Amino acid sequence: MRSSRRSGVDPFIVMDVLEDARRAEAAGRRIIHMEIGQPATPAPSGARAAVTEAMAGDAMGYTVALGLPALRQRIARLYGDWYNVDLDPGRVIVTSGSSAAFLLAFTALFDTGDRVGIGAPGYPSYRQILRALDLRPVMLETAAENRLQPVPGDLPADLAGLMIASPANPSGTMLDRAAMAALIGACAAQGTAFISDEIYHGIEYDKKAVTALEISDEVYVINSFSKYFSMTGWRGGWMVVPPDHVRIIERLAQNMFICAPHVSQIAALAAMDCEPELQANMDVYRENRRLMLEGLPEAGFTRIAPPDGGFYVYADVSHLTQDSRALAAEILEQAGVAVAPGLDFDPSRGAGTLRFSYATATGDIREGLARLKAFMQARFG
Repeated sequence: MRSSRRSGVDPFIVMDVLEDARRAEAAGRRIIHMEIGQPATPAPSGARAAVTEAMAGDAMGYTVALGLPALRQRIARLYGDWYNVDLDPGRVIVTSGSSAAFLLAFTALFDTGDRVGIGAPGYPSYRQILRALDLRPVMLETAAENRLQPVPGDLPADLAGLMIASPANPSGTMLDRAAMAALIGACAAQGTAFISDEIYHGIEYDKKAVTALEISDEVYVINSFSKYFSMTGWRGGWMVVPPDHVRIIERLAQNMFICAPHVSQIAALAAMDCEPELQANMDVYRENRRLMLEGLPEAGFTRIAPPDGGFYVYADVSHLTQDSRALAAEILEQAGVAVAPGLDFDPSRGAGTLRFSYATATGDIREGLARLKAFMQARFG
């Protein structure tokens, strides 16, 4: 049967690494997972309890396309609590994870063939979703001196949109208020739509991440319950859009998704009031980050981006290899540690980079670092 040209997207390499690790585990090996960006913790206990209670007496039917009103109001309150932003709940749209929000945003903002800028390194699904929608991703090669984030001088004049992430995946670097404002201003000046991926907000270390909504209402902001709220498999997310775009997104959401899963919305609402448990997760990430920043250089991974937020360390290994996929396979086979090749995140330069996730248990981080050190000493001396 025929297939569309638009369907020819690249695989998500980290998922192939995950499958290789699963096969190794099925064969009886113990694998340390540093490849996947997934919290090792479950959804907060309060979220799970709320679902148990609701399932006893609720049919869990459709919700309205924009999401449960109580959840939209609670998300709006978060912006006041975290950023001192007074957000109208009517601008909040609940989605089936951030992935659905990307689909809705790209469909609402862009026409076939439009060019959309993405910082490289960056989350690979941005460009693959754009390609599947017959849009043209434009990779903006970011510089280390700019903390692997785009700057206004990187932007071509003909971009219909710019997609940024702060904290970023894979680097963990963040845009400060001045850098964020400069990008928003540059986009506004040339009629470029600005989309801010903020799914790692809440997972910050030395300073709070800046939301684009602190600077402008004429932006799209996308977030998720997957990372800080530890609910990856529940597929809950949200987006905040300008007031005159709410109905546009609502019409698209009605037809594309009907609504986000009702059960996930109930869980998300309860999760937002589980702050002590969520902060306990953050204590784990802080310790894991400390161990990684000490242990990776000791193992020989000395060229690393400063991880301001999220739970990744992005390492330049171009002095060791120009085939990060082969090196990652070698590390998995010989050390039993699964890591992500940089090719997912930067098609041009990713052959010389690796991403390490530290979202797992602290004991696994310690063991993984010891294995990596032994491997690197044996392999490179």
